[in-house]
Amino acid sequence: MNNYKEIYTGKIKFPEEKKRRIKKKLVKILDEKNFSEKEIDLISYSRGYWPISLQWFLKGYLPSLPNFVTWPINTEQVSEILKLAKEEKVPVIPYGGGTSVTGGVVPLKGGIVIDLKKMNKIIEINDLDLTVTAEAGINGKILEEKLNSRGYTSRHIPQSLPASTLGGWIATKAAGQFSTKYGKIENLVLGLEAVLPNGEIINSKIKPASSTGPEIEKLFLGSEGTIGVITKATLKIWPLPEEKKLLSFKFKSFTESLEAARKILRKGIYPAVIRLYDEDETELKFQDFTEDRESLGIFIVEGMKEITGQEKKAIERICKNEGAKNCGEEPVKKWLNERFDVITDISQYLPMKVVFDTVEVAATWSKIPTLYRKMKKEISSIEGVLLSSAHASHFYLNGACLYFTIGGIPPEDVKLEDFYFNFWSKAMKACLESGGTISHHHGIGLLRKKWLKEEIGESTYRLLKKIKEVFDSSEIMNPGKLI
Repeated sequence: MNNYKEIYTGKIKFPEEKKRRIKKKLVKILDEKNFSEKEIDLISYSRGYWPISLQWFLKGYLPSLPNFVTWPINTEQVSEILKLAKEEKVPVIPYGGGTSVTGGVVPLKGGIVIDLKKMNKIIEINDLDLTVTAEAGINGKILEEKLNSRGYTSRHIPQSLPASTLGGWIATKAAGQFSTKYGKIENLVLGLEAVLPNGEIINSKIKPASSTGPEIEKLFLGSEGTIGVITKATLKIWPLPEEKKLLSFKFKSFTESLEAARKILRKGIYPAVIRLYDEDETELKFQDFTEDRESLGIFIVEGMKEITGQEKKAIERICKNEGAKNCGEEPVKKWLNERFDVITDISQYLPMKVVFDTVEVAATWSKIPTLYRKMKKEISSIEGVLLSSAHASHFYLNGACLYFTIGGIPPEDVKLEDFYFNFWSKAMKACLESGGTISHHHGIGLLRKKWLKEEIGESTYRLLKKIKEVFDSSEIMNPGKLI
């Protein structure tokens, strides 16, 4: 991975006769307006939002480009494209919103990008079942706005909401900001439609639960485009909450704030949002509300009026018992106003040659203190690292997700790429040694694949490869990712 020239090698060239043949067939399937081989489109679909690839791009390195970009308008067209790709042995890269931060959409071996954004219809909102069925290319923000206009919510609100898609969420096992109460995307999916690499279309029955053997369609959750293309899904939805309560507290330490969250969940209270910031991140983002070296925690409780008031009182009592002081609603309002500003944050650092990334991991409660200390120590020990802060943002009865932000400037004698992959290596090693999982919601992509075998074990890794082979014997689906 350190040799980025293996990733940024330019467009894979087909023999001209093969290229003309594939183009002719794709145009027949799609028509001219839903097909492109223009250089500007090929570059646009080459890299996603992986921070290091943005640095390479600014330095003038031409990405590995796809050969063709397609915009199918229905599942049947996706099926025909995959049949063609299998016949011609051409790689296929499913593409949602292009927000992958792990290199998940880089077309390593060229091929055909299938951008699903024109498959963006809401098929049904079912009030009785409380479900929404939509095509996989629908933009997350548009989906949520349309649900809101009808009095519902998906409550899946990732930071990438304005740019990401339903299919992308499912393919990476994404998490939204309200996941503590409502769950990650894999907890929300009730059924899906997908196209296999041979063009076959599969559909799962919509059901609240079932005992009919292993659910094959569940293999698409977290598959990152390696076994087929998700084209449609049915999600749980909720009526919009009657009331929200905004709370925040400052704690003497990050450890004390985590302990408060653990005790809140242990009582069966699940706030929609819990976000706990360590001392460094509190100083960066909430210095107006805290004193030196404190940890800020914000909570959002929502639901029926009769319930939210009681939950608010219980949270206040538990936090007070942990030595916390009430900071009111303002810190929560600040977070709500700024929570989608990631693009602005990234763009201001890139021209300054600051190398940065975020690393989200998870662990059970008994392992979290060691995980936090070890990862922070290892990352901070690297010469040139200027920032190593963390917050906890997704909580469970049994544990939580820790989200580290890392930034720095490589020393003069260290290559930018070596600096970047060094802090990733140290972070992943510390996570594994502490018993954590190396990814909570960003997925594997290119970036984390070297640690996946250690994460899941050699036997499970071999089984995962066999599953990939069964689905994709021609090895055309998003090659080089995940495994």
